[in-house]
Amino acid sequence: MYAVYLPILKTRFMHQTSGSYLSESRIMEEQGFVMAAQSDPRKFSVIYELYYEPVLRFVYQRLDDKSLAFDVTSQVFLKAMVNIKKFTFRGVPFSAWLFRIARNELTDLFRKNSISRTINIETVQVHEIMDEMEEPNLEETIEKILETIGDLPEDELQLIEMRYFEKRSFKEIGDIIGITENNAKVKVYRIIHKIKECIKK
Repeated sequence: MYAVYLPILKTRFMHQTSGSYLSESRIMEEQGFVMAAQSDPRKFSVIYELYYEPVLRFVYQRLDDKSLAFDVTSQVFLKAMVNIKKFTFRGVPFSAWLFRIARNELTDLFRKNSISRTINIETVQVHEIMDEMEEPNLEETIEKILETIGDLPEDELQLIEMRYFEKRSFKEIGDIIGITENNAKVKVYRIIHKIKECIKK
């Protein structure tokens, strides 16, 4: 296990649940839940029960403050409920829309408040980044990678986090941040190249 503590961003290692992606049949099921909620606000409770835990986990892994994570998650679902009638299906899972709201809420929170930004990383995940960069598995290299990740801008950090720490597919990442699957892949590999260049300095 390795850990780096930075002035603003706290990095630590802990278990992380892999991201998952919905099958076509599940997306169709989502459509039914959403359409019901759009017709009758009381039916939004089904969506809340289905996605509260995944959204809370998404938020809490970035805050490491349970009380604040609950507050942010509540705000996410409040905004989702208020705007549910504006949601239209475009081949993207509804869950990605919820994660996008959560991502925006967190971005605003970090920008407006001096709150510690947490990254949860398993040792094996650092090794995967090293393998991606074709770098030797050395203690010094690991420390440099951690430091470099801690210095990444928030938008780049989120991409690395979703891809390597949460094991999300490029398509899911693209859906969450509102870009194409290929664009998500290009952005991630550019960041990996950036990290590689930084650790060589």
